[in-house]
Amino acid sequence: MSVSASILLIALGAILRFGVSLSGNLGGVTVDWAIVGDVLIAVGAISLVFSVGWMAAASRPQSDRYGRTRPPYPS
Repeated sequence: MSVSASILLIALGAILRFGVSLSGNLGGVTVDWAIVGDVLIAVGAISLVFSVGWMAAASRPQSDRYGRTRPPYPS
């Protein structure tokens, strides 16, 4: 998941958590939209941490087994 999708999940979760004050039935089950918002915020935050870590690891220069750095793309 990309950084922008993670931020979108966090924003959508925050809207559901703090901006919506309704309760509804979905298929005969009562839905608490604040809990749904909390889950979306948590999933977005976890995926944001993984996305940023993945990008940081990908931007580091590669090195061979002798410690010499190589260019990121073969020339």
